[in-house]
Amino acid sequence: MGFGDLKTPAGLQVLNDYLADKSYIEGYVPSQADVAVFEAVSGPPPSDLCHALRWYNHIKSYEKEKASLPGVKKSLGKYGPTSVDDTTGSGAADAKDDDDIDLFGSDDEEESEEAKRLREERLAQYESKKAKKPAVVAKSSILLDVKPWDDETDMTKLEECVRSIQADGLVWGSSKLVPVGYGIKKLQIQCVVEDDKVGTDMLEEQITAFEDYVQSMDVAAFNKI
Repeated sequence: MGFGDLKTPAGLQVLNDYLADKSYIEGYVPSQADVAVFEAVSGPPPSDLCHALRWYNHIKSYEKEKASLPGVKKSLGKYGPTSVDDTTGSGAADAKDDDDIDLFGSDDEEESEEAKRLREERLAQYESKKAKKPAVVAKSSILLDVKPWDDETDMTKLEECVRSIQADGLVWGSSKLVPVGYGIKKLQIQCVVEDDKVGTDMLEEQITAFEDYVQSMDVAAFNKI
């Protein structure tokens, strides 16, 4: 078990492959396992080792908090894939240490249980905080061009019809008449919508339903808020 020498390209490649489907060395939160491996890396991995670089930069952000991270730091050979030979010598030392372990009890086991408990507590706190955080409502600002049939269309009545459309998540804003030629003016009107509740298709369907006044509707501008 182990990553090998993390100061060599080969060791960093093993680390990168190991982190391809993992966020952390162990578990689902930063821990002393990450600290141990981080300290064995001499610097940021090269950009082509994207998983290792992403992990390195993330753990580096915990520099001032690393002593408070959960878990108990073990030797480097205790971490990593089981299929990689440990060339640092730490694995052999760990094996020798294992021979001296009391078969009827182990401080490491107790410490692992404590680390597990702390990790579960932190996960529970995170989930609780996440549940209390209000969901972000996605909104968009839309500018509509509403075109009449001809220059004789009552544009005041046309705007009244458009503004009469009411829906949850729809707020009408300012408007103006814009000349399009031959004495014809189009209504340009702003609205803000909640993306999950109101779409441009719905607006077009309801606006063009006023067929006595409206010839067509186009989206002149669409911006996420």
